[in-house]
Amino acid sequence: MQNAVVNPRHTWLGLRYLSSWKEEEEQRRMESSEASRLPFPPQRQETRPGKEHAMGPIPQAINPDYKPSSKLSGKVALVTGGDSGIGRALCVCFACKGASVAFTYVKGQKEKDSNDTLRMLMHAKLENADNPITIAAVLGCDQSCRKVVDEVVNRFGRIDILVNNAAEQHLTKTVEDITEERLERTFKTNIFSHFFMSRHAIKHMREGGCIINSASVAAYSSDLGPLDYSDSKGAIMAFTRALVLQLVEKGIWVNGVAPGYVWTPLPAASLGEGMASSFGSNVPMKRAAQPYEIAPSYVFLACNRCSSYYTGRFLHPNGGIIVDT
Repeated sequence: MQNAVVNPRHTWLGLRYLSSWKEEEEQRRMESSEASRLPFPPQRQETRPGKEHAMGPIPQAINPDYKPSSKLSGKVALVTGGDSGIGRALCVCFACKGASVAFTYVKGQKEKDSNDTLRMLMHAKLENADNPITIAAVLGCDQSCRKVVDEVVNRFGRIDILVNNAAEQHLTKTVEDITEERLERTFKTNIFSHFFMSRHAIKHMREGGCIINSASVAAYSSDLGPLDYSDSKGAIMAFTRALVLQLVEKGIWVNGVAPGYVWTPLPAASLGEGMASSFGSNVPMKRAAQPYEIAPSYVFLACNRCSSYYTGRFLHPNGGIIVDT
């Protein structure tokens, strides 16, 4: 395999893909320092799963110390919900490691976040990787997921890495407050999309491919997330472990990541204005993570050389929360 060509522009100090963004780069650096400390200021958003560009401070997708390499060179990665939060950070990491990246976003709500992520990926990608693509989709039904997979295959020829990351959550916790419509919407986004995306993607995977499912620490404790959200994340864990047995003989690995508290649009849009100030303060590290701190877990699982003996496992970047795995 041809070695990846590392672009010397990769300083990884911020968003240097356009000169007009230099002022924003400096602002993001300042916000990065602010975002590492508690408390977060009050947040309020009316749409779900939330918009990253509307948050303050902006979540940090880029680790200034994360260097380009050929670890994922030649791989094609498809990430659902890759426009913001953890999805954005892992897309940037994948591109930095040589992968050709496609990601989905919610049409009609997340165009600004999607465009920002696309610019980051164009800057991050190695020279031997194909240009990244974005796909607008409302996931949760079989037909929509099939169209996403078909578009990626038509563009890149195959799929090597599928990350089922799209998710949403809502504020209320009690079973009495959760309507049938909301329950169905949460499960369609959070678990149905995993099922349908995996179903269609594996047809275009060869030996050495992998599926990585985003779960949550909320799957282990009902007091760490809304009831329907926690239930859906628990379903993801069961789905992951069951799918392993069907795909292991094909040489396709299935793993997951179950993050703890992470500063992303998901909690910012569902916490309520008064709850942001204490977000992440109850974990041993006494803070929430930034998305770039979670992304390396996905890179590890996506790289065959690093995780060749991992399947059916979940990684737990959660700041020290003890979970019963």
